[in-house]
Amino acid sequence: MESALTTDQALALAPDDASAKAAGALASPGKWATLGSDADALWGECKGSGAKPYQAQVDLAALVTRCSCPSRKFPCKHALALLLIHVKSGVPAAARPSWVEEWLNSRRDKAAKKEQSAANIAAAQAADPQAAEASAAKREAARWKRIEAGSAELQRWICDQFRRGLAAFGEQQRGEWSAMAARMVDAQAPALSYQVLAALESMRGGLGSIDEVVERLGLLWLLHEGVGRRAQLPPARLADLRTALGWSYDKDEVAGFGDSVSDRWVVQGQSIQERDDRLFERRVWLHGLDSGRDALLHDYAYGGRGWEQSWLSGRAYPTSLQFFPGSAPLRALASGQGAASAAQARAQPAAQAIDRASRAYADNPWLPLWPLSLSEARPLRDGEAWRVHTDAGRLPLELPDFAGWSLLAYGGGQALNLMGEWDGRALRPLSAWREGAGERIWTVESA
Repeated sequence: MESALTTDQALALAPDDASAKAAGALASPGKWATLGSDADALWGECKGSGAKPYQAQVDLAALVTRCSCPSRKFPCKHALALLLIHVKSGVPAAARPSWVEEWLNSRRDKAAKKEQSAANIAAAQAADPQAAEASAAKREAARWKRIEAGSAELQRWICDQFRRGLAAFGEQQRGEWSAMAARMVDAQAPALSYQVLAALESMRGGLGSIDEVVERLGLLWLLHEGVGRRAQLPPARLADLRTALGWSYDKDEVAGFGDSVSDRWVVQGQSIQERDDRLFERRVWLHGLDSGRDALLHDYAYGGRGWEQSWLSGRAYPTSLQFFPGSAPLRALASGQGAASAAQARAQPAAQAIDRASRAYADNPWLPLWPLSLSEARPLRDGEAWRVHTDAGRLPLELPDFAGWSLLAYGGGQALNLMGEWDGRALRPLSAWREGAGERIWTVESA
């Protein structure tokens, strides 16, 4: 079966360089007991150390994989190797075995159940809208009550920290800060917990990080003020507050709040990180080639189940995005995926890109990240740190040494287009490309 994927695109799905290298060693039909494909899927049984081979499979429509191996990475090396065989030599057509059929059916059933659940909720609301609204209002009021209590406790705690003095920070305070973070989860404001833990992590930098710690505590105080004044906030600001508290919207709710934008969305870069045991977080940054808007697809996967959709950096997908509400809306949901095509994101002069980011942070001071796409960017080694030279000056880069040297080698000392996540302090590069280089781009995953 002929593949529309390239080797680089298949390897771009790898969670790290080690997985890509291991997959290359397995990308030979001789390593597999069985191989098969049809219009919807690839599958194979790869010989391992045990008596029973590992069963790997790929949903070709979504480029989602599954494997019976115990790896905590996904795609694992077996699924990646299966894709590489598909790209290089093709996987022979065969009748679909029962274990592949069951997996594909379970994916379809899951999607159908989601649609049915949404339809049931809509039907219940239509049948008795007053009862549905009253029930939702009661749940919301109960949660705000818990958040108010937690926010007031957090305010007192912040006052205690400054009264005691941050310079006196020690093991006792470390335990108290961790306990306060846990208390915010109990108050149904999980994002406040993350903010307290981030401030605690900043304290590891000692007195040199005090400014950052004070800034984080100041934003927590601002959230407390927002909770108390939420009745006076406009809808977009209230949406910012809810998100900053960790109060997420149900996916079915988003359609009634945010904008819907149809466009050709190019994948600027993406980041996959392991948060807890077997819990993976993925951020996919998109840019609308016609609308000029930036968007963030933010999702999680647990237990090696993989993602519902696969996105390749440097590829454009025609689709419609539904944006979450907010003063500087970024997060969105994709309604589906059209056929991918090669495309390059549009980078801006650094001065313009930073000004745009500054206006976004002025609109919503609780934004955790903003996408920066910089033209004429030159990465460089500055002492023990990595920086990027731009027309707006030098910006600090948050980049491991191995990735920094890889980026430097890709650029060859020449100016690049560089895309990354900006947190207001440093830029974490995710991708880079050169004009006229075709489809070849640098990604942090391939470093």
